[in-house]
Amino acid sequence: MAGTDDTAADDDALFVLTAVLLTPAQFPSVLGDDYVAACAALGLEPYADGYGLVLGQDGGGARWTVVVEDVSLVAVAIAAWDCGMEYDLSPDDRSVVCALPGWPLALAVAAPGVPAPHDPPPGPGGDDPAPLTPPDTEVWGPPQRRLGADEIALQWAAWRRRTEDEDASGPSGDPSSGDADRADRATGDADGVTGDAGPARPTGSGGHPGVRRALEAAAAYLGAPPPPGRIRSAFAPGGARTLRVDGPGWSLVARTDDIAFVLLDDEPGEVIPVDRGPELPGLLHSLDALAVRPS
Repeated sequence: MAGTDDTAADDDALFVLTAVLLTPAQFPSVLGDDYVAACAALGLEPYADGYGLVLGQDGGGARWTVVVEDVSLVAVAIAAWDCGMEYDLSPDDRSVVCALPGWPLALAVAAPGVPAPHDPPPGPGGDDPAPLTPPDTEVWGPPQRRLGADEIALQWAAWRRRTEDEDASGPSGDPSSGDADRADRATGDADGVTGDAGPARPTGSGGHPGVRRALEAAAAYLGAPPPPGRIRSAFAPGGARTLRVDGPGWSLVARTDDIAFVLLDDEPGEVIPVDRGPELPGLLHSLDALAVRPS
């Protein structure tokens, strides 16, 4: 493998553009609701140690996703890049599990000195897997819902301020800016998440059935833990944790010291805040206890 500073001279070389982890605690959400589903989308066994996904181009410019077993090496490279440091990610060939055509994520960069990124042509046998492609941002479905939840987790403070602003002034239209947006707003409280009163009764709206179903499904995880990766916990300021919880048709993003946001397949582009209430804190802390965490 080669770094992006090299000049392309060998069609078999991979000019690395970026890398991501595929582990129970960290994986591209576009691939599935949990680690097992994400591995299945790539035809991989869901081994506990996980994988690294190295995205790059060959000497002809074709897109490739190389799956490697050396998770630690990939993690070090990602940490260095996040700190603005250079790092030549060159996994040993013995660590390579497979090379898949295409990229599962959209990249805005390309390797210098090679043709523009494109999918590699099919092999002579015609039985190669279809090239991986990023999700279509013009439609709404499970991948876009999960990407929206990821964006909220990354931009929690901005989304929290937006909720506070609308509490003060009322809905002000679609705040679309390219991330997970919504056309309407329903503010809920989590009173009754585990009780008989029913979960997430949005204030003044009579309740949102999709939010109720999502909170009920999340609470059910406490009695029947889901596949690894459906509940993920990450650092948050002030000793809190940021939770990402997913299930069929829904995603939840929450801070253990704050409110939650729910996104639904049935509500294209909407981000529905769920007020803290008396029940949500206990649910979030219980979910956090089940969550997998980055090592």
